[in-house]
Order: sequence, then C-alpha cells, then structure tokens
Amino acid sequence: ALGRKRKLSTTVSSESYRYIERQISTGQASSVAEVVEGALARMRRMENRARLERDTAAYFNSLSRDSAREEAALGSALGRMVDEIDLDG
Repeated sequence: ALGRKRKLSTTVSSESYRYIERQISTGQASSVAEVVEGALARMRRMENRARLERDTAAYFNSLSRDSAREEAALGSALGRMVDEIDLDG
C-alpha cells in the first residue's frame, strides 16, 4: 500500500548526519524520515527523467526518414499552436 510505512535503521556519514540535523533545525524538514523521503523522491524523479530521455532518444533514433520528417512536422505545428495560447489571460 502507498501510505504504509516501514521501519529502517541505518548508519550515515558524519556529513550526512549534520545535513539531516540542519534540515530539521532550520525547519526544512520535521523529521529524519522527512529528509530521507525527500531525498529518495528527488532520486526517483531524476531516474524517471533519465529513463524518459533514454526512451525518447531510442524512439526517435528508430524512426525511418519519412517518420522522422512527419514527427518534425507535427512538432513544428504543435509549437506554433502553443505560441498562440495566451497563458496570461
């Protein structure tokens, strides 16, 4: 289950320990668990972005010349459409 918590006990470097304590003492986090969860969430996002980048590059590298031209045309059309959207108002 997503909300279920598991106990974890570990040893960290002095530098990491000071960082965790500083995050808590400055109010950036309320607990060691919050610091660890935040760090793990950032790591997962970085891994997900790297995987998306890798998969996207593999997709475009696998396209035939005609398919690549079609993708480029669609990208250009979408770019023009986005430019026409008034995001401010």
